[in-house]
Amino acid sequence: MRVFIFRRIAHTLALIVVLSYVCFSLVSLMPGDPLELMIASNPKITSEDVLRLKEIYGLDQPAYKRYLNWARTILQGDLGYSRTYKVPVSELMAPRLINTFILSLLSLSFSLLIAIPLGIFSAVKPGGKLDTMANLFSFAGISVPSFWLGLILIIIFAVMLQWLPAGGTQTLGSVEWGCWRQIGDRLTYLALPVLSLSLQQTGKFFRFIRSGMIEVLSQDYIRTAKAKGLLPWTILWKHAFRNTLIPLITVVALSLSGIFSGAVLTEMVFAYQGIGKLVYDSIMANDTNVAMVSFIISVSMVLLMNLLADILYGYADPRVSRELG
Repeated sequence: MRVFIFRRIAHTLALIVVLSYVCFSLVSLMPGDPLELMIASNPKITSEDVLRLKEIYGLDQPAYKRYLNWARTILQGDLGYSRTYKVPVSELMAPRLINTFILSLLSLSFSLLIAIPLGIFSAVKPGGKLDTMANLFSFAGISVPSFWLGLILIIIFAVMLQWLPAGGTQTLGSVEWGCWRQIGDRLTYLALPVLSLSLQQTGKFFRFIRSGMIEVLSQDYIRTAKAKGLLPWTILWKHAFRNTLIPLITVVALSLSGIFSGAVLTEMVFAYQGIGKLVYDSIMANDTNVAMVSFIISVSMVLLMNLLADILYGYADPRVSRELG
């Protein structure tokens, strides 16, 4: 198992390097870099000035040399400077990462709390009333576009009922409030984004749990457990549900990778100041440093969550642990 983990970590690091180089090269090809904007805003600039500026910013070097210089500064802990926001990237991204982490973790937890019991009880009586309603709900959640769902929630809860704010992260001036009042204010602004993300993720998790439980409940060892007189609750949770964890771990692990990459459409619809909205704004403004750091975080999280899923397989199923060594 240790050899497998070390091998996967090495593969992960290699993939991060390759993908970051590809992304750096693509970003370099985008029009509207800082030098072009500087030249366009100053009609008196000369060709000698342009050459000097290219030398200062390293734009006269090939892409691989510029990438090595950028990677060297990243490894030294310098994430660069945001041209759009006029602040260091580390100072800009820290609060956005926290906001996205809170949003994604709350929506993921809420989705699993609903999907797990709903999937288990639907699988006990497939085709029943509960199963039919749950399937309808899950297909609706999977099929509805996120931006449309967000707009509908805003119309209902913010415009018609006026229960919740339509968008934002927190009330202006709330930093001066007490701790509990600030928490309540943040939860108020989180309600609609969390509900929007949860409705979509619940359907996906429900389908995996339901199909896995239906397959497991038809196995011989479940019939043996029933014949031994075990309680139905014990059979469902200890014997059946544990054997459905393998596919569920994969889906949840990949969903966890989105905790630090952000839900771009949801954050845009609700004007939530998370990392997803920051990435979109940075790409549109050609803010290279912010876009590249965000990309590295997103890629690293996806690869690390895949590694975490493989490790959790060994705990969920001892046979997998033996195969991995």
